[in-house]
Amino acid sequence: MGKRILSQRAGRGTSVFRSPSHQRVAPARYPPLSSDTKKGVIVELVHDPGRWVPLARIVLEDGTTFYVPAAEGVYQGQVVYIGPQAPVNVGNILPLSSIPEGTKVCNIELRPGDGGKIARQAGSYAVVLGKSGNYAIVLLPSGEQKTLLGSCRATIGVPAGAGRTEKPLLKAGAAYHKWKVKARKWPRVRGVAMNAVSHPHGGGGHQSVSRSSTVSRTTPPGRKVGHIAARRTGRRKR
Repeated sequence: MGKRILSQRAGRGTSVFRSPSHQRVAPARYPPLSSDTKKGVIVELVHDPGRWVPLARIVLEDGTTFYVPAAEGVYQGQVVYIGPQAPVNVGNILPLSSIPEGTKVCNIELRPGDGGKIARQAGSYAVVLGKSGNYAIVLLPSGEQKTLLGSCRATIGVPAGAGRTEKPLLKAGAAYHKWKVKARKWPRVRGVAMNAVSHPHGGGGHQSVSRSSTVSRTTPPGRKVGHIAARRTGRRKR
């Protein structure tokens, strides 16, 4: 008999493939909406496993504590403000309607009060291009321009940790631990490199699928590998 292939084991969702959510520090989102401008302090900068951008723990004057992706240049003990009347300084949180055009922002809300959805990764930022009535036009990291409500909040600055990719991994073990906190199995062995008993693409005199790799959407587990429910097959007609 053969053995359960990798895609079958991943589908069962055992501890090897399950996301290690118990390691996460906390959800990174803004506090509930408020029309007042509040003052707070960055109590500490913490590492959140798997996020690859540090989190800033902010405590407001009323005792509210929340975490947000730290902007580049913020420091422990820094005084920050959140609200429409906050100064336009790095680390402060303002609605888009209060942010001048051309400002780099991050952790932008798609809808007022959702806590922040856009440009949260290290080095990923958006730019406020302009305003029209109750809306603001934002240039996203992808180059797309998006129109958002002016009451959507954003953090002034660029998320910290942009130089992470410049550091070489040096060894395979570093890549293993890098992906382990992201619930991704690494390394991932190619099917054609396996024995025939271990994978439908395995075996043979050389590494080749040796047959059509297109399978149906209803193919049973164990055979469902390759081009699953391909929209088209064969050479493209010109």
